[in-house]
Amino acid sequence: MKADLIVGIQWGDEGKGKIVDRLACEYDMVCRSQGGHNAGHTIWVDGTRYALHLIPSGVLNPKAINVIGNGVVLSPESIIKEMEQFEALEGRLFISDKAHLNLSYHAMIDQAREKLKGEKAIGTTGKGIGPAYSDKINRIGVRVGELLNPEKLCSSIMSYFEQNREIFNILKIQTPNESELLNELEGYKAKLAPFITDTTQMIWRALDEENKRVLLEGAQGTMLDIDHGTYPYVTSSSTVSAGACTGLGINAKDIGKVTGIVKAYCTRVGNGPFPSEDLGEDGKRLGKQGHEFGTTTGRARRCGWFDAVACRYASRLNGCDELALMKLDVLDGFEEVKICVAYELDGVEIDYLPQNLDDVKPIYRSFKGWEKSVGARRFEDLPQEAQEYVKVIEEITKTKVGIISTSPEREDTIIL
Repeated sequence: MKADLIVGIQWGDEGKGKIVDRLACEYDMVCRSQGGHNAGHTIWVDGTRYALHLIPSGVLNPKAINVIGNGVVLSPESIIKEMEQFEALEGRLFISDKAHLNLSYHAMIDQAREKLKGEKAIGTTGKGIGPAYSDKINRIGVRVGELLNPEKLCSSIMSYFEQNREIFNILKIQTPNESELLNELEGYKAKLAPFITDTTQMIWRALDEENKRVLLEGAQGTMLDIDHGTYPYVTSSSTVSAGACTGLGINAKDIGKVTGIVKAYCTRVGNGPFPSEDLGEDGKRLGKQGHEFGTTTGRARRCGWFDAVACRYASRLNGCDELALMKLDVLDGFEEVKICVAYELDGVEIDYLPQNLDDVKPIYRSFKGWEKSVGARRFEDLPQEAQEYVKVIEEITKTKVGIISTSPEREDTIIL
């Protein structure tokens, strides 16, 4: 059996949560491969809003097993708080013993470093994701499985502070009180121990022996990938489809259908290049109609028109079989809508994504807008102009649009 994959194609916040939730009823297991509680998935079901940061989006399907993989950096405090939204998670939620811990001092390091950078700050969420991944790569991090021995873990953390005392002094971060730290870690163990396991073996059994349907999801989006995104304004993990393999302990042959999630326009949170950003009234209107505020931080998202150049690049990079086009209804009421079909760089038109996007200018094609697509559940129920808009996206990105979302509600979805 192969595992299907959901991947963000833009700068995150594309609406992956709704699609995973919508599809989860068809799967036995939903697995999260990377990121931390800096990411957020917002899901609406029957008018009720659920904000997920670490728990896989399949949690709202009572039949689905949910797995947090080794590629995730896990904040114990955040996951425990998030778990309180749901009942009877034991047996339905599993956390990799090889995932790395994101502890409170990681957030302190994150915030202190951003402050020192001043105007050159990346614009992180300040949640400690980068420092947690840095510790992992530097081979000085601590893993979730170590929570099962709080005394030894506490000793390791105290040694870490001792070895880096001068750095922490510069960052004005105090060494934790050892007894308070031990008490904190013991509290985490008491609540999380029943969920910690070898998730790699679990996924292998599901695919190889139990013939279960498995769905993989990540956080953020392709343009924030540590290698292939708009570096250095990126996240600290691999957000592309290949990252799901390392983040869950599976191989490339285990991947089946790949669905790329895109908005019908573009948004970005934080600093960094954004070629199709609209700084005028249309951008403000997109933000207002799309309720574009971060699930995790509440920050207003930067808004702009659909970037088909970046989408085509991301689709090829991820091996997308289809696109899920989200928030088409947000474009309702615009007299004119635009698609960025190429860039201008140093006076030359290009149709690819250069290494540096700082100096590119968008080249747009304009299309007549439409009045109402909201709530449509069949393609033929969309206004003709909206249908044409979807077809142009397919043509330019060279990827079929297989799903269209026309509202935040689970059932307002067109499956093509």
